[in-house]
Amino acid sequence: MAVIHKTTMQPTKLELLTEWLPTRAWHTGGEARPARVGGFRLDDPAGEVGIEFMVVTDGEGDEATAYLVPLTYRGEPLDGAEHALVGTSEHGVLGTRWIYDGTHDPVLAAQLHALLTGRAQAQAQSLTDAPDLTVAVSPVPADGTAAAELVRVTDGPDHTDVVVRTADAAAPLTLRVRRVLDAGTDLAPGDGGGVTAEWRLPDGTAVRGVFAVAGTGTGS
Repeated sequence: MAVIHKTTMQPTKLELLTEWLPTRAWHTGGEARPARVGGFRLDDPAGEVGIEFMVVTDGEGDEATAYLVPLTYRGEPLDGAEHALVGTSEHGVLGTRWIYDGTHDPVLAAQLHALLTGRAQAQAQSLTDAPDLTVAVSPVPADGTAAAELVRVTDGPDHTDVVVRTADAAAPLTLRVRRVLDAGTDLAPGDGGGVTAEWRLPDGTAVRGVFAVAGTGTGS
């Protein structure tokens, strides 16, 4: 169970994202001024890695774009993931935290697979031990109970494909994480399963859309 500490981070997550977002191919370009508007968390069974699916908007009014930014928080660097480092921050309770683009983190990949196969539950973004019942999952069949292993990650113009494999599965599974969110969308009939969740528009209106879909053919 992840414990949410009411404390400070220096620099803040949004300050780090202000510098990092413009370096992404799926960012619309220009200077970033992100605002957090939604998301949820997943628990790491080992209790070591923080996992957050953060939604931020960037832009003004009707021109604002919503981005999904999965992040992981670690107490030490993740070997071989220097390219995925968003930055480091000093946490008021936990000390130095290494913050990564979570799509490249094997713990997030395994837990997203667990969510999509009904073996994990989304948690509230800012509360401890509080399931987020607004997150809806259309599950994909699980071939067994083995944890998923990260195979590769590929960025697209508006998404990131996270390919995973389990010891029980005959073929890899692609988890497509939507980077640019589209309010009002739902899972398509051809999708093998997926996650829908909500965020807020700049005027405070709550909207929903697809955060991730899963399938053996998408990007694999």
